[in-house]
Amino acid sequence: MAKRATLARRESRWALLFLAPWVIGFLVFYAGPMVASLWLSFTDYDVINAPTFVGLDNYRQMMSDPMVARSLGNTVYFTLLHVPLTMAISLGLALLLTRIGRLSGFFRTVFYLPVMTPAVAVGILFLLLLNTQDGMINRFLGWFGIDGPSWTTDPHWVMPGIVLMSLWSLGSTVILYLAALQNVPRELHEAATVDGASAWQRFRSVTVPMISGTLFFTLIVNTIASLQMFSEVYTMYFGNQATQQRFNADAATFYVIYLFQQAFQFLHMGFASAMAWLLFLVILLITIVQVRVSKRWVYYEGEQS
Repeated sequence: MAKRATLARRESRWALLFLAPWVIGFLVFYAGPMVASLWLSFTDYDVINAPTFVGLDNYRQMMSDPMVARSLGNTVYFTLLHVPLTMAISLGLALLLTRIGRLSGFFRTVFYLPVMTPAVAVGILFLLLLNTQDGMINRFLGWFGIDGPSWTTDPHWVMPGIVLMSLWSLGSTVILYLAALQNVPRELHEAATVDGASAWQRFRSVTVPMISGTLFFTLIVNTIASLQMFSEVYTMYFGNQATQQRFNADAATFYVIYLFQQAFQFLHMGFASAMAWLLFLVILLITIVQVRVSKRWVYYEGEQS
């Protein structure tokens, strides 16, 4: 017994030793900054001078600032467009990949490569593609006699242009769906076919339930990523002063962009910290709702009905 206890203590020490780098990294780079930002959200801090405690003033100001509501509205609007489109198109592409045999490996690579493109490069690329006069997208529409919209200058078309740009990086979702589809037992499809089920009925009653766990995962991940959209949009509309002067920048002001401006352009670090915590609470609330609702439609193989 003594030897077992000694061995258990030794294993525990080694486990703690191997876990130490992660624990230290988490405390230094995640937990520490979160606690610091929570404290700063109750202060008036401009980086130059010491923080001054102001209580809930930053939160009151945030509730009365129209740009906070506008930027949050833009972000939610983008999320409501981006997430369903990404999931639907990715699932369609994944279904096509399951039918092309050996070429699926090549197309997996083709679909995933855009994900590796730096965000700044994607922003610059689509700024050129969406150009009103000589952009490739409007030229393509012109071949069919369609007068392309002003994607980057018309406030009504700025958001659809951003959503179009966001679909560039749906390759990772395609790969996840493809892996899930390949794990659906063929026996279930064969049994459904024998019972006379149509292709749509097999998709709805067999395929979707069997990949519902992956659908739920991508729903949460894409929602969180959409609510934190920053790099590509900032590059397109806020990286060039001349671009900002040609359109109403409010149409492309996402919540994280406005947070970034408050923190690093106006040095309102306390106000920006309060905005960050509001975003954290919004994401937490949405995720909790998604998890609760998922119990009605997500199927896990190990669960008993």
